[in-house]
Amino acid sequence: MALSGDGGTVEAAFGREALVRSHDGVLLRASARNRRVQAVCGDRVMLSAIQGDQAVIDSVEPRRSEFARASEHRVKVIAANLTQVVILVACEPSFDDELVCRLLIAAERSRLAALVVLNKVDLVDRYEEARGKLAAFSGIGYSCVELSAKFDASPLRPHLTGQRSLLVGQSGMGKSTLLKSLVPDAEVRTREISRHLDAGRHSTTACRLYALDNDSEVVDSPGIAEFGLSGIRVRDLAGAFPEFAVHAARCKFHDCRHQSEPACAVRAAAEQGQIHPRRFALYRRIAHLEGAT
Repeated sequence: MALSGDGGTVEAAFGREALVRSHDGVLLRASARNRRVQAVCGDRVMLSAIQGDQAVIDSVEPRRSEFARASEHRVKVIAANLTQVVILVACEPSFDDELVCRLLIAAERSRLAALVVLNKVDLVDRYEEARGKLAAFSGIGYSCVELSAKFDASPLRPHLTGQRSLLVGQSGMGKSTLLKSLVPDAEVRTREISRHLDAGRHSTTACRLYALDNDSEVVDSPGIAEFGLSGIRVRDLAGAFPEFAVHAARCKFHDCRHQSEPACAVRAAAEQGQIHPRRFALYRRIAHLEGAT
């Protein structure tokens, strides 16, 4: 018998198909009613034509937040209704601090809290180098948690309580190990997703939502090598560097791009060491690469 008028939360989405956890806890395979209905992991959706474990997604409820990347040709929403972004880096292999900066920019633009996690701190010969690269971020107030997920992920757990956290980072940072510690049955849940979709290839190519407890959830995302911010306006880019604000107010021109303009207080602050030189260099590099206007 087909039912209608129910809703649920998207636990994983693949194009026009998704796995939705209904209000009563049933996992359903759902298809978008039409091309205008585009659900992503974390979305609240309304369902109809529920029969067995099949359903139709009629609509997506308004999002409280979304985290997206942008290329020259399109914007891709990665996950919705998040409260924070957890960026995982490691002592080994070496991480890309520009990628960290880009992820933090996206979090700032979405008004999401951001947390950086340094993994594999047991690799003592690489520890100081990794901490040094993070100083540009921790020094301006971003929270940094240090742990070795292989042995103990508990330092992160309090930061996840009451949050829906997106776990994101480069491949090789130990995300699978961390997730297994946080969600011991993650592999079982992934197999459940593959079974419902009858497509194991999806298990590593999309975000997945896991409940940690009644009040806390984590969204696991595939490893990334780059994160586009194409189309970002220079004002929005500068606004995503919170340490610029106090100095930008003293720039000669209210629309200063903090590049070669005369009497730029932000550039002067960077030259005087009041703004971390690496952060300022990343700002200028990203503005150039993304053609910020």
